[in-house]
Amino acid sequence: MIKAIFLDYTGTMVREDDPYTKQLLKIFITSSSLRDPKEALRVVWGMIKKSEWEDYQETFIKKDEMVERILDICEKEYQLCADRKTVHDIWRDSWIHAPLFDDVKPFVQRCSLPVYVVTNDDLCYVEQSLREKELSVAGIISAELVRACKPHREILEEAVRVAAVDPSEAVMIGDSETSDVRCALETGIVPILLDRKGTSDRTDIRVVRSLEELSF
Repeated sequence: MIKAIFLDYTGTMVREDDPYTKQLLKIFITSSSLRDPKEALRVVWGMIKKSEWEDYQETFIKKDEMVERILDICEKEYQLCADRKTVHDIWRDSWIHAPLFDDVKPFVQRCSLPVYVVTNDDLCYVEQSLREKELSVAGIISAELVRACKPHREILEEAVRVAAVDPSEAVMIGDSETSDVRCALETGIVPILLDRKGTSDRTDIRVVRSLEELSF
């Protein structure tokens, strides 16, 4: 019996194509050698994913420090010449103000089970975001609590502890096959892949196009 719902934040609850992210992308392609938008996304997103995997336990860093390190690299390797504080402020705004997908609030509000947000983002920014969006959840489990980001399993192990359930009694809903699905499977949690674009061909797990398809 399922007793708790774990919901990924970025890409699952909030959009990644928000105005702030678009503004950041414009800065990178106009103020650095990364002129191609797809290449800029690949480079910067790659650095984020690298940090979330390698900065683990003793070397864990929070998102503001990660941004500063990425900007260091972009200045040295890609000749980024934009005002550093402006870039960082816009990046921070994206964590707080990125809009919810339309199906998120109705799903959380109709769910009869406790919904916990599980996120690699810093707790303070996710709390601000949910207050701004007037969305109440049972709890927020962030990477900083265990000094490990998804796909490291510590964050979902902490979620299970906070929710006081057995892993088999929880569902992890997320848009990433690596960070969400693989992490859930390794922890013994039931995964549900939210594939909004309909590109997944997986048949070994449940795949949905919208949270409207789910009922708990």
